[in-house]
Amino acid sequence: MEVILLESIAKLGDLGDKVSVKSGYGRNYLIPQHKAVPATAENVEAFEARKAELQRQEDEKLAQASARAEKIGALSLSLTSKAGEEGKLFGSITVRDIAEAAASEGVEIEKSEVRLPEGPLRELGDYEIGVHLHSEVNVVLKVSVIAEE
Repeated sequence: MEVILLESIAKLGDLGDKVSVKSGYGRNYLIPQHKAVPATAENVEAFEARKAELQRQEDEKLAQASARAEKIGALSLSLTSKAGEEGKLFGSITVRDIAEAAASEGVEIEKSEVRLPEGPLRELGDYEIGVHLHSEVNVVLKVSVIAEE
């Protein structure tokens, strides 16, 4: 299935690229999320007419993500949790806990933006958590997990 991308998508293409994707991906994700349109002659003409506006919107999103990245990069979170004597947590620290802690500090982070590739945090210590804000903007958030007294 040929589609025209309406925004930059990591590992797929940039705004305005005509790419070939599997039918299900295009039909069930890209088109309903307004990330792409089918590559018909009519849609190609409509895209060319709107290209400047879409590029401006994409630039604004990138600027907002960069501004948020500066705030998040300067932030250092400290989360407390009950732990055993060997440093193992009773429970775990999840993306929801990290997003809520950041919100309490005045920085909004969506749960879907937090990357924990090894799963929830289950031990005490200092961690560097990846936050994916935009296809071109990634930032590292410092999180310290300390034992509750």
